[in-house]
Amino acid sequence: MLHVWALDGIPEIESGDDLVAVIADAASGTLADGDIVVVTSKIVSKAEGRAVAATDREDAISAETVRVVATRASSSGRTRIVENRLGIISAAAGVDSSNTPRGTVLLLPVDPDASARALAAGLRERTGARVGVLVSDTMGRAWRDGQTDAAIGAGGVRVFEDLRGQTDAEGRPLVVTMPCVADELCAAADLVKRKSLGLPVAVVRGRADLVGELGLPGARSIIRPAERDLFHTGAEEAYEQGYAAGAAEVWDENPG
Repeated sequence: MLHVWALDGIPEIESGDDLVAVIADAASGTLADGDIVVVTSKIVSKAEGRAVAATDREDAISAETVRVVATRASSSGRTRIVENRLGIISAAAGVDSSNTPRGTVLLLPVDPDASARALAAGLRERTGARVGVLVSDTMGRAWRDGQTDAAIGAGGVRVFEDLRGQTDAEGRPLVVTMPCVADELCAAADLVKRKSLGLPVAVVRGRADLVGELGLPGARSIIRPAERDLFHTGAEEAYEQGYAAGAAEVWDENPG
């Protein structure tokens, strides 16, 4: 059975705060072997001093962007789906301006996997419990409205449950079945963290089989390599690129 609960007593996090101590104190000795601690990326970023001065959030988004996937104008402004320096494709490159001092924005951690591993190592040492840590962030999904939390960092947690080679209930072989359990756990944790309630840390108990060595592949391994990306560019952008390429080809063939 799976048990998921949020930790009370997490204070407002500031740059330089010891998140290991904060989380361990909030857990009050309740962490056990096999628990998975899901930590919202915002407090990791705050502790790591990732708040930067930015009079214009759009400029900060541009600075974090390595590739624009799609841009759309809407009644509320402009939405940019981009690939950021971590390889994550999301809206606004993960730049957050909510609950930050005026004139500043919050960037994602420099290396969320390293942050997760450091938290896991620190919590294991401080509590004596062999726990894993996931760092989560909120993302949209292609083809579906709304958002859900997903893993951007993992320490001591298997991010996939590889069922390939096994059989289903009818005895048929499973060929491509590989659930991203890290994302599923982050989404489950978000149900109890409830952003409006100021509960940035949750504990998931019941999947000790997913907790392992700190050196396990991190959440970076979830990102699909570019050569296997079937949706590299937005629909309008792909059309425009194809149209421009076709026009250029015609021009080359008929330069006069």
